[in-house]
Amino acid sequence: MEREDRNQSAYLQSPLIQHSHSSGVEDGSVVNEKQSSWRRIERRDVVEEVKKQLWLAGPLITVTLLNYCLNVISVMFVGHLGELALSGASMATSFASVTGFSLLVGMASALDTFCGQSYGAKQYHMLGIHMQRAMFILMTVSIPLAVIWANTSSILIFFGQDPEIAAEAGIYARFMLPSLFAYGLLPCLNRFLQSQNIVFPMMCSSGITTLLHVLICWILVFKSGLGSKGAAVANAISYWLNVTILSLYIKFSPSCAKTWKGFSKEALHNILTFLRLAIPSAVMVCLEVWSFESMVLLSGLLPNAKLETSVLSICLNTTATVWMIPFGLSGAVSIRVSNELGAGRPWIASLAVHVVLVIVIIEGILVGTAMILVRNVWGYAYSNETEVVEYVAVMFPILAASNFLDGIQCVLSGTARGCGWQKIGAFVNLGSYYLVGIPSAVVLAFVLHIGGKGLWLGIICALIVQMCSLMIITIRTDWGQQAKEATDRVHNSVTPESLVS
Repeated sequence: MEREDRNQSAYLQSPLIQHSHSSGVEDGSVVNEKQSSWRRIERRDVVEEVKKQLWLAGPLITVTLLNYCLNVISVMFVGHLGELALSGASMATSFASVTGFSLLVGMASALDTFCGQSYGAKQYHMLGIHMQRAMFILMTVSIPLAVIWANTSSILIFFGQDPEIAAEAGIYARFMLPSLFAYGLLPCLNRFLQSQNIVFPMMCSSGITTLLHVLICWILVFKSGLGSKGAAVANAISYWLNVTILSLYIKFSPSCAKTWKGFSKEALHNILTFLRLAIPSAVMVCLEVWSFESMVLLSGLLPNAKLETSVLSICLNTTATVWMIPFGLSGAVSIRVSNELGAGRPWIASLAVHVVLVIVIIEGILVGTAMILVRNVWGYAYSNETEVVEYVAVMFPILAASNFLDGIQCVLSGTARGCGWQKIGAFVNLGSYYLVGIPSAVVLAFVLHIGGKGLWLGIICALIVQMCSLMIITIRTDWGQQAKEATDRVHNSVTPESLVS
């Protein structure tokens, strides 16, 4: 009984409760606090918020781009080995993204909520617990995913792919298996750090890894005799190298002294609580990724499939690269919203959303204008065929529009992760892409015979629905109530064992 009294006393004296009372969230005066808090917002607050978000977004954009480059570099090296090796590696990389990487990244996104809000609430030790819990769950999930990767060839043949290419893809995927388990750890480490606004070490680690990856690929692909298998092994080595660098930083850096207290059995508690956010997070991410992959498959059914597939691939590669910018902003606003809600400052969380929307709209206009200006020459970067270049020029204004809409929905999705709305986001993505987007794409491409443009216009229809749905949810948000829910979420994650320690 005495121990329980001490636990309760320690709990009531935690900084979390002090923040809650100071924000007016717990005392029933949420509306009054919300109204009065808007008077606190001054020009310097806006300027400070812009600085914070850009300071976070820059490194996050770089990290995302560098991690994306690993697979691109590997495929580029394999491309020098012949058409079959290139086709197999490309198909295996796409298969790995759909069946493994996107799922793991999605599940790890739950840490945007848990770690971000715990950090804002000054429950620093809980960040390490949340990260360990996520690692345990993601490594467990990686086991059945590894079984799927081991049978890549049979699965691709079952879905009607060319047997020779499927066999090559199966070999590449099996040698990529160690990458899967490294990728189960990497997004957890990244979320742990970025929730604390520690982003530059992530950028340095990704930069070192990418530079070394070029050398590793050259050695394993051309010098070791492994060929395309060497590129897959190089991926695994680079991912594990990145994991090792970040792990050493977390263990030895003074910046993480408060948030990393070593391994604890406490991480095995509250697994269901984590899964309640992790599963919708994964669904939210996967539904969007799979819809874009389905566009490539549908393009193969169009007349002149070779041209349509080539142009759609160019468009997807271009948008994937441009998308890194709003994705970095999405990560920044997720950090800011989760930190401020956890700290009991809902007015700052609301300000963060307003600021990032203005930034992403400006970014979308600038990037869209640039895409329209270079539309007549961009195709030459991929092909010398006049037909391909002209088709790309026609597609680029559509891509500019989709990039603008995708940027807005991307930062709104980041807001959703910061607030813990993953379940709502999953339903929004399901309705947007699978009830509106893909059916619209099929009708426009195959019924109205608009071709590849119709497929992309279907994606735009999905983005419009997704953006409008998330915008309505965000506009109608009671930020004071969100801060209270964040407080409750952090309270529920703190166990008596952690308070005693």
